[in-house]
Amino acid sequence: MPVNHRITLAERPVNRPVQPTDFRLEEAPIPVPATGEVLLRTLYLSLDPYMRGRMSEAKSYAQPVQIGEVMIGETVSEVVASNDPTFVPGDTVLGRTGWQEYAALPAKGLIKVDGKAAPLSYYLGVLGMPGMTGYFALLDIGQPKPGETVLVSAAAGAVGQVVGQIAKLKGCRVIGIAGGADKCAYVTKDLGFDAAIDYRGKDATALSAEIAALAPNGVDVYFDNVGGAIHDAAMMNVALRARIIICGAVAIYDKLETQDTGARWMRTILAKRARMEGFLVFDYDPRRAEFLADMSAWLRGGLVHYREDVTEGLARAPEAFIGMLAGKNLGKQLIHVADPSGS
Repeated sequence: MPVNHRITLAERPVNRPVQPTDFRLEEAPIPVPATGEVLLRTLYLSLDPYMRGRMSEAKSYAQPVQIGEVMIGETVSEVVASNDPTFVPGDTVLGRTGWQEYAALPAKGLIKVDGKAAPLSYYLGVLGMPGMTGYFALLDIGQPKPGETVLVSAAAGAVGQVVGQIAKLKGCRVIGIAGGADKCAYVTKDLGFDAAIDYRGKDATALSAEIAALAPNGVDVYFDNVGGAIHDAAMMNVALRARIIICGAVAIYDKLETQDTGARWMRTILAKRARMEGFLVFDYDPRRAEFLADMSAWLRGGLVHYREDVTEGLARAPEAFIGMLAGKNLGKQLIHVADPSGS
């Protein structure tokens, strides 16, 4: 009989990097959907930095994954069996099934996706949570204006590549920060950023000097995906009335249990009359259609490009996740678990 392969949390990485032993690959029976539920088979699994936070018991905006529970994650899945009239076998949906091959979920909350309109994997990237994050965080909080300078960290990642391209569409000068010459070349040559800074091997002072040289009048919008020294370097260069978007803090995820007061930049924010605001994408779920209309049109028109970094097989999810946290991926990190039936 077929079984459900799944990856659970085996140990919490407390104030240290994630290790392969923090996960356990298990076999379990394929679940049976109850009334109002559908049985889903995972096609693509999204790996995202926020998952590191869910491995910790440190206080946050969401409950942590418990030891022995399946690691959380958004997937594109195929409906195998349905006990709800909304879905039929063969439908493809967006849902939060986690790091496993099969899951039974309530039909309510699942979103149908069309593999003919766009590659199915795109619904976990440029047409999904990362795309929505870049779109709404930049436009609603950043409010970029033509001629302004926008600085984006993790510029070659799932969110950063979207942010920079939208900023260019809005008439801004865009500077990306990324790790390595290949990523810097990608954001300038393929995505059209005006400049890129390689952060590898540099402290905040050195990075600040490079930012200052590229943005002598200061940074009007800083889109922060990483925190740490890169955040410090950006804060040394914010312009008058700058907008700072706090979207991620991957540089400090290995110190989640250590309290960070963040007080060191209070005077800069005061002097520059800057605005710093955190962003969580689920606040914008009611506006998903607005995002999809714009992003779909930009993709069709060739105005936005997107790159994925796809790893084959569920068993390699821990390896890919650890690599992503270390900045080894170029583009949106995905796990290809299975192909749709009949493909």
